Amino acid sequence: MPTVNASPRSLEDWLALQQTVHSSGIDLTLERVRAVAQRLKLLPAPFRVVTVAGTNGKGSTVAYLEALLKAHGLHAGAFTSPHLIRYNERIRVAGQMAGDEELLAAFQTIEAARGEVTLTFFEYNLLAALLVFRARGVAFAILEVGLGGRLDAVNIVDAEAAIVCSIGWDHRDWLGDTLEAIGREKAGVFRTGSAAVLADPRMVGVVEQAAQRLGARVVKAQRDYSFAHHGSRWDFNCGEVHLAKLPAPALEGEVQFANAAGALAALCSLAPPVPLAFKAVASALRSVQLPGRFQVIPGQVEWILDVAHNEPAAQVLAHNLAARPVKGRTYVVTGILGDKDIDAIARQLQPVTSEWILCGIDEPRGLTPQELARRSPHFAAARLASDLAAGVELAKSLARRGDRVVVCGSFLAVAPALKALGLY
Repeated sequence: MPTVNASPRSLEDWLALQQTVHSSGIDLTLERVRAVAQRLKLLPAPFRVVTVAGTNGKGSTVAYLEALLKAHGLHAGAFTSPHLIRYNERIRVAGQMAGDEELLAAFQTIEAARGEVTLTFFEYNLLAALLVFRARGVAFAILEVGLGGRLDAVNIVDAEAAIVCSIGWDHRDWLGDTLEAIGREKAGVFRTGSAAVLADPRMVGVVEQAAQRLGARVVKAQRDYSFAHHGSRWDFNCGEVHLAKLPAPALEGEVQFANAAGALAALCSLAPPVPLAFKAVASALRSVQLPGRFQVIPGQVEWILDVAHNEPAAQVLAHNLAARPVKGRTYVVTGILGDKDIDAIARQLQPVTSEWILCGIDEPRGLTPQELARRSPHFAAARLASDLAAGVELAKSLARRGDRVVVCGSFLAVAPALKALGLY
């Protein structure tokens, strides 16, 4: 596609344009985006980089890294996807979203540099983040992998430490139909001599094997670093770093101890490491925020919002719900994209669900509530709502004191719920 006239336009116009430049929404090749990054003189990166990959836990781990670096007085940027409400959420510096004007400037710079090279929407995102980080003079960049690892655009940047949070079933059409194949793809973010943090002690063996073949320094949970919690306090140990009686992470759920520990292990394993101070770590753990990750909204009816959108995430959500019993009924409001294993998600959540409310998602991969209902026998008695806003209103009308409402299944499910509840 020829170069587009880069005259000033709105952020919405630029984002619409980026959806059309490449013929496919996903293109797992690195040559195009690397070529444009090199023209922009973004490689090698002029800041220290931590990459975060994995099936689930990436967003939480990035949030911990952001909070920890900020608490230690280090200027850091973070790149994540997708966003909940505003595109600007994807690119943050010192915990604050990038502004429209700096994003427009970045897009204009990319457009002038790419020439005839086509870029996907995600590749524009990454290049814009790197430009913003360079312009802001960050010392660290935290880069979240979008899909897989080896062939994800983020992997054009060499990381001093890379974390694989978990390996589970998702994106089988792109990554492979075995956990071993998926693990090998995610392990592609590791680099020779750099730290390879395996944040799940049960991780499939091929991830560690791939790290060793690449010559990375493997740092494995509950072997090379350890964490254990005792009520509302927990301990972390990694090499010469010993942090005892830390406060529990502000993010809810048992899995958050592992995510926080993985972030700490990465910072300990850098060369040179980030010197971790107890007070700064404690402050970061208390302050970390991440909408839509087991986000609890208390009240006479408790609401819980979680972007869980695959079987492993649904299993974690079900575990967290079971550990947080309520007196009344649990209404689950959900919208799930058609390329997910919908029956597996429903099977995990069925034991903690009193009643389902199935909602349509008006997106290319979305389903009508009727189509969603046909994807699992667990939905046989479900109520149907045209969209998430309607589903939230239906749940409000049904729930009584002591009940709870869980909204889950996708970022595209949680975002409308946040708006409908007046939380964003």
